[in-house]
Amino acid sequence: QVQLVESGGGLVQPGGSLRLSCAASGRSFSTNAAAWFRQGAGQEREFVAAVSRMSDYSTYADFVNGRFSISKDIAKNTLTLQMYSLRREDTAVYYCAASSSVDSASSYRGDYEYWGQGIQVTVSS
Repeated sequence: QVQLVESGGGLVQPGGSLRLSCAASGRSFSTNAAAWFRQGAGQEREFVAAVSRMSDYSTYADFVNGRFSISKDIAKNTLTLQMYSLRREDTAVYYCAASSSVDSASSYRGDYEYWGQGIQVTVSS
């Protein structure tokens, strides 16, 4: 049974930083691509960032604009999203996702079969 568990969310002031982590059990992040998505209140879940199976390629949503960085730690079997210069509009529930079949860093939600329960990130003064 595959389980993804996010941690590191919380309340941060505009301009601040947060580091989200996702711990996997039952499956290795080295097997396929992995990604982060987010869902704001009353909004559709949207793509944030993805990393390829070999971690040789990553892709980001346009709104990231160089502020976030996605990475894998295979030894710890974790996926990380480092976020800088956070804005109020980054407030959302952030979800970790892993694919069972895709190796490339896909932004397509349907390519990811395994999902975490989500973690709240609130950017507010």
